[in-house]
Amino acid sequence: MTKDVFRTRRANIIGAECYKRFAVFVPILYKNGEPVLLFETRAESLRQQPGEICFPGGRLEPTESPEACAVRETIEELLIPESSIQIYGPGDLFISPFNFIIHPYIGRLDGYDGRFNADEVAETFTVPLDLFRNQEPEAFACPVVSAPNGDFPYERIPGGQHYNWHVGSQEILFYQYDDEHLIWGITAQIVRSAVRLIDAYNLT
Repeated sequence: MTKDVFRTRRANIIGAECYKRFAVFVPILYKNGEPVLLFETRAESLRQQPGEICFPGGRLEPTESPEACAVRETIEELLIPESSIQIYGPGDLFISPFNFIIHPYIGRLDGYDGRFNADEVAETFTVPLDLFRNQEPEAFACPVVSAPNGDFPYERIPGGQHYNWHVGSQEILFYQYDDEHLIWGITAQIVRSAVRLIDAYNLT
């Protein structure tokens, strides 16, 4: 290693080894010539977030790249061939205060026939891209606070139990599509970011 190599290195995230990593595919389809985004409703039998709306995706395997994970999970959940997926590129990372990172990938999905893996997915549906272009999401602030465990050594820090911990804030977004489909939380964050990138890079 040399200083020149160091100058061009890609910065890593401190503590990234403590984070679980996930990847999702943000699929663009076309209906009557107009771009739409495809969403899933998670199966009620799932342990995590049953019945909630998401993009196809899941947790990275140990030696898997984020893009490969997004493609693999989409194939498994939508029962499609890999040839149906065209990845345009990576979206912006979502880094959660709850120790996980999500890698979104934006691309086109061709020839989707509406099938899905019922073990993981309750339904799929599409939303016109223009809805997200024209509708600002509702936004709500959710405090993020430090709450050390009972064995935390307060006596070793200035102020002890009265230490002035920072209080953060997480923005929670809501897109109400119709009476049955609320796109909120992390998925809504990814939607807002992805739509901005889609328009900035003319991906449709």
